[in-house]
Amino acid sequence: MSRTLLNPRWILTALLILVLAGVCVELGRWQLHRLDDRKARNEVTRSNLAAAPAPVAQIVGPDHVVGQQHDWRTVVVSGRYDAAKQVVIRYRNIDDRPGFEIVTPLMLDDGTAILVDRGFLPRQGAELAPTKIPPVPTGEVTVTGRLRRSEQGGHTTGGVPVDGTARLINGPDFSKALGLTLYDGYVALDKQDPASDQAFDTLPGPEIDNGPHFFYALQWFFFALMAIGGLVYFSRRDVQDSAAEQAEQPSETVAVD
Repeated sequence: MSRTLLNPRWILTALLILVLAGVCVELGRWQLHRLDDRKARNEVTRSNLAAAPAPVAQIVGPDHVVGQQHDWRTVVVSGRYDAAKQVVIRYRNIDDRPGFEIVTPLMLDDGTAILVDRGFLPRQGAELAPTKIPPVPTGEVTVTGRLRRSEQGGHTTGGVPVDGTARLINGPDFSKALGLTLYDGYVALDKQDPASDQAFDTLPGPEIDNGPHFFYALQWFFFALMAIGGLVYFSRRDVQDSAAEQAEQPSETVAVD
């Protein structure tokens, strides 16, 4: 073996490259796991979209938590809007149009309430808040819409309404701020009786695709192959260079008496 390959610096470099390749392989496997999770969610979404509308109490359990198994399920719920506790959701975009979503609690007969995303209002000019919000119907209303889980922002704050605005629709955070017993989740409105105001744009449906995870996985596996291939290539080149140097060295002559 070439002395070059036995050099401590070369050994350390080789180990670092092998570790890097291992990290790339694990990242590729992680992307494949995410792909599997997304496919499973897509199956749930397709099943929920195809299901017939049903009362929300028949879909969500007594804990009132909208889980992943409920996401995009069509429900029917009746009650009275509490316009005094309406919240404007900022920084929303639909089809690359910035705007706002208007969320209003719907008070139910059992004393609980559920948040209803009534629709999207495109931003007019540079306004920081909608200048005019369509009023809620008075009296009893019946809402048909899609169940959605409470939005989570990770380290991003914004789920607690402040001065009537928020960045995320989060049932538990809204419950504390509004003083209501809310479902953990909300309903994205599709139809309403009496009909909703035409100023609202329809909320978009789900994206049912596999996303970029498979191609990301291929990229990470390719990076791992590049790292291993580079290590093999430079190792062979150093061995060949070392052999060539040894061949070029003059051989020692033996003196004869």
